[in-house]
Amino acid sequence: MSTIESLQATLAAEHAAIFVYGDAGAHTSQSAEPELFATISTLYRTHRARRDQLRLLISDRGAVPVAAEASYELPGVLRTPVAVRRLALRTEERCAEVYAALVANTATTDRDWAISALSEAAQARILLNGSPEVFPGAPELAG
Repeated sequence: MSTIESLQATLAAEHAAIFVYGDAGAHTSQSAEPELFATISTLYRTHRARRDQLRLLISDRGAVPVAAEASYELPGVLRTPVAVRRLALRTEERCAEVYAALVANTATTDRDWAISALSEAAQARILLNGSPEVFPGAPELAG
C-alpha cells in the first residue's frame, strides 16, 4: 500500500471514529457518568484533530482527501454506560490497527506522527478498561 493510500484509509477510519464518538456522546450522561462523558468527549476531540491533520497531510501531497460517508452503521442502541465503553474500546482497537498500518507505510515525520497516534490509541484503550498489548494494532506480531 502506498503512503497516500494508507493516509486515505486512516482518514476514512477517523471519519468513522468521529461518527461513533458523536453517537456515544449523545448516549452518555455528564451528570450520571462524568468520567465516561469526559473520556468520550476527549476522544471525540482527539479524533477530530487527527482527521484535520490527515486532511492536511493528504492535501499537501496534491491529493483530494477522502470524504466522510453520509452515515455509518452502528452496532445498535447504546443503552448503558457499559455498552458505550465497549463501543469506544472497539473503535480504539480499530484505530490502532489502522495506525499500525500507517506506521508500516510511512517514513520520517509522517511515521513519527503515526507512531504518536498509535500510542494515543493504545492509551485510550487503557482508559476504556481495555488490556494493554505488546504490539497495539498488530497482535499478529506478539505471538
